Amino acid sequence: MSAPTSGAPTTDRQARYASPLAERYASSEMMTLWSPQTRHGWWRRIWLALAEAERALGADVPQAAIDDMRAHLDDIDFTAVARYEQRFRHDVMAHVHAFADVAPAARRVIHLGATSADITDNADLIQLRSGLEILRRGIVRVLRPLAAFARQWRAEPTLGYTHLQPAQLTTVGKRATLWMQDLLLDLADLDHCRSTLPFRGIKGTTGTQGSYLELFHGDHDKVRELDRRVTHAFGFDGALAVTGQTYSRKLDARVLSVVAGITASAAKFSGDIRLLQAFGEIDEPFEAEQVGSSAMAYKRNPMRSERIAGLARFAQSLEPNANQTHSVQYFERTLDDSANRRLVLPESFLAADAILVLMANIAAGLDVHPARIRQRVEDELPFMATEELLVRAVRGGGDRQVAHETIRRHSMAAARAVKKDGARHNDLLERLAADPTFPLGADDLRQAVDARRFIGRSAEQVDEFLTTVVDPMLAAIAEEPTSATPAAGVSV
Repeated sequence: MSAPTSGAPTTDRQARYASPLAERYASSEMMTLWSPQTRHGWWRRIWLALAEAERALGADVPQAAIDDMRAHLDDIDFTAVARYEQRFRHDVMAHVHAFADVAPAARRVIHLGATSADITDNADLIQLRSGLEILRRGIVRVLRPLAAFARQWRAEPTLGYTHLQPAQLTTVGKRATLWMQDLLLDLADLDHCRSTLPFRGIKGTTGTQGSYLELFHGDHDKVRELDRRVTHAFGFDGALAVTGQTYSRKLDARVLSVVAGITASAAKFSGDIRLLQAFGEIDEPFEAEQVGSSAMAYKRNPMRSERIAGLARFAQSLEPNANQTHSVQYFERTLDDSANRRLVLPESFLAADAILVLMANIAAGLDVHPARIRQRVEDELPFMATEELLVRAVRGGGDRQVAHETIRRHSMAAARAVKKDGARHNDLLERLAADPTFPLGADDLRQAVDARRFIGRSAEQVDEFLTTVVDPMLAAIAEEPTSATPAAGVSV
């Protein structure tokens, strides 16, 4: 069979590959951040801040040049940029010339003293910091519905699992606090990374600031002040004291470690939801006309959670890339980081952003099935209660060793009936009540296996966690007005 062909022009969106992260998954806010318009708008703002600081420190930069640059920060002619880049094979110089075309009074001073990394690297750090801020808001949008969910189901007993096997009971709400705790740890890492992220600063070729020293006739104080002024113009507390031509790519690795950590927490959450949905205990949201399977019409698949898992796997695969890139930046820099970082940095943030959009959607619409949860508890609880039954039997006058053997024998029989004979109910309690050698009656047995007696302090832990940790944190965070919505109107 021949390959499909398209008669559509190459400018047709459907005839060209586009990243699914942009087309289907990420929010418009995050896509705008990593757009060419935003990226190159920051380049122009850095050129402006550099020129303003140079003029203030006595360099020959006319005020008309400053005014012309400020008037044309965002009217970027990308067609002209493409033409220039085809000629020069250099993206920064292409933008210098395109900026000069619309701000001719500034032509002779745009990029004065600068190397490309003075512009590109500082813009990258601005975008990384802004990306972390967007992810922070995404985490908060997940924590709010999870807090409400934990509070609502704080005391509902449910099977706990260790080794993916039924274990001591917990509560539905307590399990939700575990998901929230992971996100709070991520939030702490994110806040530390964001607050300590430095600016590269204005360092010039190979980081020596030699061109700026020449510009200011050997005045070291003015070179230091230039670096400080441009750094503070973009809201950074400080710049790296020393750099090569670029900032250390360890900063990329540090940021991507935070991003990958967020996606790992989300993947763990999505795995729990997928399993709980398989058990029939909790479902992710499912819309009225949503189709679970093209063939099996009855299916209600956890596709949002599965999408989180897939996107998280992709995002986590990008984290080690940053350290690998750093490790081969020989001496003051190599350029093999450039094409790589154009892919890795935005895609990491777009994936994490898409994951948080999905996670917030799931958290706000979790569908709990208490009857199914209680049925599963009742099937396992008699086995878990055997130690208490043993103590009660002795307290009722029985022999501990005889009671142990009686419980063991009936437990094996009840388990065999469920697993091998297909019994729908664990009848251990009925077997013990009917055994004349066992000193406890039916009422005592039922009281012993009240599920609420096996959840420990789960409900109280939920209350304490919410009131002392989550609620104060959420109250201190003003919800940002920007909402995270899927890029192309595709349903989450």
